[in-house]
Amino acid sequence: MSELRTLRNYIDGEFRDAADGRTTDVVNPATGEAYATAPLSAAADVDAAMAAAAAAFPAWRDTTPAERQKALLKIADAIEERAEELIAAESENTGKPIGLTRSEEIPPMVDQIRFFAGAARLLEGKSGGEYMEGLTSFVRREPVGVCAQVAPWNYPMMMAVWKFAPALAAGNTVVLKPSDTTPASTALLAEIIGNVVPKGVFNVVCGDRDTGRLMVEHHTPAMASITGSVRAGMQVAETASKDLKRVHLELGGKAPVVVFEDVDIPKAVEDISVAGFFNAGQDCTAATRVLVHESIHDEFVAALTKAAADTKTGQPDDEDVLYGPLNNANQLGQVTGFIERLPSHAKVQTGGHRVGEKGYFFAPTVVSGLKQDDEIIQNEVFGPVITVQSFADEDQAVEWANGVDYALASSVWTKNHGRAMRMSKKLDFGCVWINTHIPLVAEMPHGGFKKSGYGKDLSAYGFEDYTRVKHVMTSLDA
Repeated sequence: MSELRTLRNYIDGEFRDAADGRTTDVVNPATGEAYATAPLSAAADVDAAMAAAAAAFPAWRDTTPAERQKALLKIADAIEERAEELIAAESENTGKPIGLTRSEEIPPMVDQIRFFAGAARLLEGKSGGEYMEGLTSFVRREPVGVCAQVAPWNYPMMMAVWKFAPALAAGNTVVLKPSDTTPASTALLAEIIGNVVPKGVFNVVCGDRDTGRLMVEHHTPAMASITGSVRAGMQVAETASKDLKRVHLELGGKAPVVVFEDVDIPKAVEDISVAGFFNAGQDCTAATRVLVHESIHDEFVAALTKAAADTKTGQPDDEDVLYGPLNNANQLGQVTGFIERLPSHAKVQTGGHRVGEKGYFFAPTVVSGLKQDDEIIQNEVFGPVITVQSFADEDQAVEWANGVDYALASSVWTKNHGRAMRMSKKLDFGCVWINTHIPLVAEMPHGGFKKSGYGKDLSAYGFEDYTRVKHVMTSLDA
């Protein structure tokens, strides 16, 4: 067995071990074997990172938007230049296919950073003016302060970008914690960012959920931002409420994919299967809950089953695979458990089992015959499992689509423009795609309702979440 690499925290411009020396193994999910150790950070490490971010905040806050834009553009350029290193780290983190990580993650990451670099110079507000005689009012947009941010394991690099880019662009300083299962690419991002911004502006603290809890309950941050599970989001909101921190939550999803009878079935199946199985279904917006009109249900299920059976999972260097392993042994157990607990009326059309004995691979799976109150319909599987339900009419489709606790993303598949517009109004989700599913652009907001959380990622809305509004009024007679 080769010697494990050592990952470190990045605090106040330098890499450090945990103060008490504790570490945790980091496992490659494609092999099931440890390849590195990372700090298991405790209170002393969180204190040090928060102190560094707080000390760096006044100077970073007072930089001009142009200076922050320049820094972010340098970071984006450096990510492009060091893309292959990041891809290798991310693939080892997650087991993702190398080719797809190169084509589907690096370009949007770079684009998103450059978007926020531009957004730094385009903050808008109510125009200054005399809203009361003799007095002029205007609005200042200011950074909120130190931001405690927790990124997930499904897209470690990209979700780190969604966290730090708007925060830094607005003039905040950051303490970011990657997932304990995927810290490698974040450590490399720390090196890249640290070469651009002053020390203390960007800090990385590795650790487990207790480390994240220490960050959120710490008195220094003005804002806590997390992408994670509903349970984690609720805990963050409760903890942050004790000192009235701002909270930004991007949590789970259970995206309905509503397919009407007038679709091009082969084209819809091709797009939906990719959107359901990409990244092993480990995506809050994944197209994993399909509702099909009863008149085409059987034909659609047959086509989707074939598409799933033709979908390949495997090692990161295999160019023919669509997705790699589930992220960790616990996640493999969770996905397997959903299949094992299926009710008798459900039918596994294909898949439903682990692939191989090495790593955490799971077969592309289609399950039909399901009812609205079934566990697998109501709860997020977060794996390569697509469920199918049959609906009778538009009203029933809306009722079932909205009939879950999550409200992040959805899609409608129809050639009828009026129906598409009605559905886009009635679906209670933060995003409604029409005849597509899963594309994201930096200019448009990403975020949900209900138990999918609140606050927006990406877009000017996401940028504004990292600012505070101050009214300034001055007398014209002074």
